[in-house]
Amino acid sequence: MSDESLADRVEQWMVGQMPIIQMHGGTSVVREADPESGEVVVELGGTCSGCGISNITADNIRRDLIMDFDEVDNVTVRTASSGDQGASTVEGGRGGELKHETESANHF
Repeated sequence: MSDESLADRVEQWMVGQMPIIQMHGGTSVVREADPESGEVVVELGGTCSGCGISNITADNIRRDLIMDFDEVDNVTVRTASSGDQGASTVEGGRGGELKHETESANHF
């Protein structure tokens, strides 16, 4: 097992496996990664908000994280409620400080 936290490893995975998010102006941030519960929470922002294929991206992230990480059993992917971009939405170059919808978009 790696000395790196699960959150760090998932973040590195996101950078390597999902560069299309950033290439299209989207952002992502790992908000939770608990190896004990197997729960991972990823948030998508920037141009992911309102994107017509964000549900496909979310499904791919869910499936691939569960397949690639033995300790991951459940993945929640949230999408920001606004398309805000810029420095205020950047955390470690991958996103953050996102505004969330209070109700499910019912498309995941």
